[in-house]
Amino acid sequence: MSNRIQIFDTTLRDGEQVPGCQLNREEKVEVALQLELLGVDIIEAGFPISSPGDFASVQAICDAVKEPTVCALTRAKKEDIDAAVAALKTARKPRIHTGIGSSDVHIKHKFNSTREEIIERGVWAVKYAKSFVEDVEFFAEDAGRADLAFLAQLTREVIKAGATVVNLPDTTGYLLPHVMHERIKYLYENVDNIHLATISMHNHNDLGLATANTIAGIQAGARQVEVTINGIGERAGNTSLEEIAMILNVHKDLGFTTGIKPKYLYPTSTLVSNLMGMHVQPNKAVVGANAFAHSSGIHQDGFLKHAQNYEIMNPEDVGVSSSAILLTSRSGRAALRHRLTLLGFDFEKPELDKIYTRFLLMADERKMIHDEDLRELIG
Repeated sequence: MSNRIQIFDTTLRDGEQVPGCQLNREEKVEVALQLELLGVDIIEAGFPISSPGDFASVQAICDAVKEPTVCALTRAKKEDIDAAVAALKTARKPRIHTGIGSSDVHIKHKFNSTREEIIERGVWAVKYAKSFVEDVEFFAEDAGRADLAFLAQLTREVIKAGATVVNLPDTTGYLLPHVMHERIKYLYENVDNIHLATISMHNHNDLGLATANTIAGIQAGARQVEVTINGIGERAGNTSLEEIAMILNVHKDLGFTTGIKPKYLYPTSTLVSNLMGMHVQPNKAVVGANAFAHSSGIHQDGFLKHAQNYEIMNPEDVGVSSSAILLTSRSGRAALRHRLTLLGFDFEKPELDKIYTRFLLMADERKMIHDEDLRELIG
């Protein structure tokens, strides 16, 4: 089995489901081109049947990008698949992503159906999509809560029908990482044709476990991950592309690689945030404003002595210009001396101690101390 992990970005489909974050056609193309620059393997461009605008955007993305596979989402319905086929007409590497619910909750309360009918509909959808494109991905929605023996049967049948990728989403963000690993391992041991398809992870973040569950799935055999920039998406969001990319980059001992070029992570995050008007939380891993910022005196002292004391990634590697030393009332003398030196001031210890005393009083009052505050402080 290859250790190359395929990066399937769904920022423009699942990510755009965040209320108020819809993009127009030109903005979607701009994001798609940035994703291509970043090195994603598959771009899920939209859900063509959902609106004329989404249909046109998928078409425009097909025309714009050259390297990535362009994917369109459908339900297991003829009209959905027909719309996807039409929208993907000019794609160099088209993929149809079709599927249906797999948990008993969905089968009963969403589809008012039976397990047997779900398999029949899933197999039909894959075969129908396969008559138009070679690359067909099947999603077993809510696979995280599906009966495992039934999920194995469904997986086996859609692969037999021609699915090249089987997506096993934890749609509600329910699973724990060790359970995710056990479930994927079970499928590899009980689906005799599973090696004919790529197994994909699409995990939601309702309990904050999306990234951990995705890594667990990779370790159990999944070779595609469905992610979004900044972890945006339905409800609490999806697995974060930048987190997965850098976990696999930092933990080279895991033995997995991707095609992602990390230096474009922060610029891509910023672009998506600006276009969607959805600010990135400051403590967001990898791309948050505080991801490479140090404010504790103990941390600042250690960082200034050797960056790896408190950083396991170089900020430049992910497109951030540099780390930041933030001056607050929790900062120590080392950080104050460092900032003063950058401003061109050099004080002996007795004078620095006096300045530090005044600095603490100012920091208690102003919370954050900036360069102009320091100039005022030293007169």
